Amino acid sequence: MKKPIYHFFTEDHRRLDKLLEKATENPDNVDEDLYREFRIGLLTHIKMEEKVLFPAAKIANGGEPLPNFERFRLEHGAITTLMAVPPNRKLLKVLQHILEKHDEAEEIKGGMYDICENLTQGQTEEILAQLKKITPVPVHEPNASPAVLKAAKRIIKRAGYDFDAIGE
Repeated sequence: MKKPIYHFFTEDHRRLDKLLEKATENPDNVDEDLYREFRIGLLTHIKMEEKVLFPAAKIANGGEPLPNFERFRLEHGAITTLMAVPPNRKLLKVLQHILEKHDEAEEIKGGMYDICENLTQGQTEEILAQLKKITPVPVHEPNASPAVLKAAKRIIKRAGYDFDAIGE
């Protein structure tokens, strides 16, 4: 069976993975332009899920929340917060860890993308059209304030991760 929504999002995951890898080839000297492009792409990807895919699947599910929806919402918050902090080795390690776990839970058989695809089968073309119209998320320069990192650590903790333990 074709899974156009699944493929749309997983192909975007691969694009973002490659962009992050290229931007951070030297984690001590991150390519700022490529990392900015990655940040915009990742935040736009999250916007597509939060504003189009998840709401459409919830409506198709009779208005009931999707399985593990809170997990994905918390992880999106954690990832978004990490995009506000300047990249360094520790942050990149944490980001890659969370993205790996998050993407796997979306992509596995029976995962969030399969659930959404199955629930919205009659709306595939409409959903894909909406996704293609999503505008890129604008980003500011990362904020090096210790308060921003502290807030990020709190949000990451709420999502079930420990920044300092992962970043070691």
